[in-house]
Amino acid sequence: MTVEHRKVRSQRGVTLFGLLFWAIVIGFMALVGLRVLPTINEYSTIKRAVEKIAASGATTVPEIRSAFEKQVQIEYGVTSITGKDLEITKVNEKVVIAFAYNKEIELMAPVYLLIKYQGRSK
Repeated sequence: MTVEHRKVRSQRGVTLFGLLFWAIVIGFMALVGLRVLPTINEYSTIKRAVEKIAASGATTVPEIRSAFEKQVQIEYGVTSITGKDLEITKVNEKVVIAFAYNKEIELMAPVYLLIKYQGRSK
């Protein structure tokens, strides 16, 4: 083999540094995903409960709050809000239930992720 031919056939591939870098990036993304997914599940549970209560025909504020509290007792994953946190209004003679809350997730000791959730019934 000539010297010119050796230059053309240089090695290709992933270095150890590149492999470690991508392992750290993928590991961090997996950590964030595992910490965030339960809060997304909780939000969707709250959203379903609010939609169900709004469609049920409840008209008074105490009735709606107690219905939400009963629904929360059935769904064990809801810990972020209570019936007192719901904003209940009427728009065109239709009950609209809105909610908003913040969820703080600890990623590592001094690092936190703050997610602001909000939603309302249709």
